[in-house]
Amino acid sequence: MSLPRPKGEYRSAQHEGTPVTGLSAQAVRDSVRDLPPLPEVVMELIQSLGNEALGAEQLAQRIARDPALAAKTLRLANSSLYGMSRRVTSIGEATAILGLRNLRSVATAAGLVGSFAPSHCAGFEFKAFWHHTIGTALCARALAGAQGLDEEEAFTLGLLHDIGRLALASSFPEATARAMAHQRDSDGPTLESERAVLGTDHCAVGGMIAEHWCFAPAIVDAIVSHHEPAPSACASLADVVHVADNIAHALDLSKLDNDIVPPLSMPAWIRLRLDEGQCRAVFQQAEAQHEAVCAALSI
Repeated sequence: MSLPRPKGEYRSAQHEGTPVTGLSAQAVRDSVRDLPPLPEVVMELIQSLGNEALGAEQLAQRIARDPALAAKTLRLANSSLYGMSRRVTSIGEATAILGLRNLRSVATAAGLVGSFAPSHCAGFEFKAFWHHTIGTALCARALAGAQGLDEEEAFTLGLLHDIGRLALASSFPEATARAMAHQRDSDGPTLESERAVLGTDHCAVGGMIAEHWCFAPAIVDAIVSHHEPAPSACASLADVVHVADNIAHALDLSKLDNDIVPPLSMPAWIRLRLDEGQCRAVFQQAEAQHEAVCAALSI
């Protein structure tokens, strides 16, 4: 999938006395509205999160009708993510062994990664983006399991959390390159540089995309707040994705020389109540699975 670049993307702006280039709100809305849809089966997979009405056999049939998606799904099902004792050779077999929820996670990962073409934004490393995204999804899955939260939703949110970054780099390559340069020069948080240069940030744009694609409100909210989780009485999926994102950066799973760990929300960290053993288990699980999963997805 190649995202469109709308006309009229720029407007003049000032930030703390420094001239910058910002995006017009209308240009951002237009770019989201003009997004080509994800493959139908991937949209259905994400929109059906938490809905067990979609039967495993029905899901398997839909995945099998897309040869490219089926091939990647099988490679991922046979990766260390699930530690199969024998090789799975068909979607039907994967369904029987993995179950509906795990199969949905596997197919969603395969479908999302295969749906976007590399951007031509200077400084934006497409491969590194997906390496970080997969790392975040793996960490979110492990964290959710430790919290008794939905591992499938957490994994999918990890895959989607930075979708706004991908959209900005694809639709507004020059402006996004300026934002990335601003971040490198200032050595500050990514969100601050995006807001200074673009007049928006990848969290807000990601939320707009999730709404446009009719994803559940909980998914939209978690994407919007994954850098700044809202206060809550107990751990939420937004907390899980926020901490997973930080861990993936800390583990340097993107393999970028200039990768930085974003600010950590201490309230979110406290709500997860992770002890040393749980943290070590998350780190080890993510690092052990990451390379095999990325290889299965051809990234």
